[in-house]
Amino acid sequence: MTIDQIKTVVVIGAGAMGQQIAMNTALNGRAKNYKVVICDSFPSAVEKAQKWAAEYLKGRVARCRITQEECDQISENLSFSNDVDASAAKADFIIEAIIENLKIKRELFQRISKLCKPDTIIGTNSSNMVSSKFADVTTNPDRLLNVHYFNPALVMKLVEIVRGPHTSENTIQTAKAFAASTGKSPIIINKEIPGFVANRINAAVTHEACSLLEKGIASVEDIDTACEKGLNYPMGPFKLMDLTGIDVNYYVRRDRYAESGDEYDKPSPLVVEKFKKGECGRKTGKGWYDYTTQSKK
Repeated sequence: MTIDQIKTVVVIGAGAMGQQIAMNTALNGRAKNYKVVICDSFPSAVEKAQKWAAEYLKGRVARCRITQEECDQISENLSFSNDVDASAAKADFIIEAIIENLKIKRELFQRISKLCKPDTIIGTNSSNMVSSKFADVTTNPDRLLNVHYFNPALVMKLVEIVRGPHTSENTIQTAKAFAASTGKSPIIINKEIPGFVANRINAAVTHEACSLLEKGIASVEDIDTACEKGLNYPMGPFKLMDLTGIDVNYYVRRDRYAESGDEYDKPSPLVVEKFKKGECGRKTGKGWYDYTTQSKK
């Protein structure tokens, strides 16, 4: 598969990340005229994604970010489906963005890799599970890799292209060219490692932030302010956790500790407490901050 052969891009998973990855491809890949399909086995998720896409594009036109003509082109190139298997069968490039569950992902890759074309590139957006975990059940694993977008995918420019020991050089270079063609700044990670590059650096910052809070050194707000005003971070570590989900931080650290056995990799006790309370950030209304009152809980 080459970049010029990619015509149809299928995003599996119509959640927040899947929606934005698909929209970014249709919006910023207009020069390539990609046909983009968002598919999900849950009809309600597809309906929600379709409604979100229409409202998002309408807003872009209202703010004069795109013309009505451009909006019409994007809408024509963006379609929605409840049939994952049929969508995969016609794809040239697949990006999986479903739940972070190893068993479910393995079942998906085993099934779709038999249905799609032999040279269709299959990427997982997972930031925690390397593609090697799916290679043994994937037909033609040389076309399998991690293609990791950052949240929010419509804003963040970085895409991490992760080479597994099974991934061909052609797959890596085509995935890199694809990401660049949709307005992203891709980097190639030559060896699989949990968390890849950006999230490992962020994990170290988050670990230290939680340690400072746990020891009573500074408050949530002041630690965030230090990072934003002193280090020029666009968002402090606690605000970022609230945005991406405290539950996500918990699961990633839990799984990493299970693999490494290193106490450093354990979730912070403060994160565990928030997780058990169901205070997972913006999506639940409360996390490190209270979004019902916009003040710290």
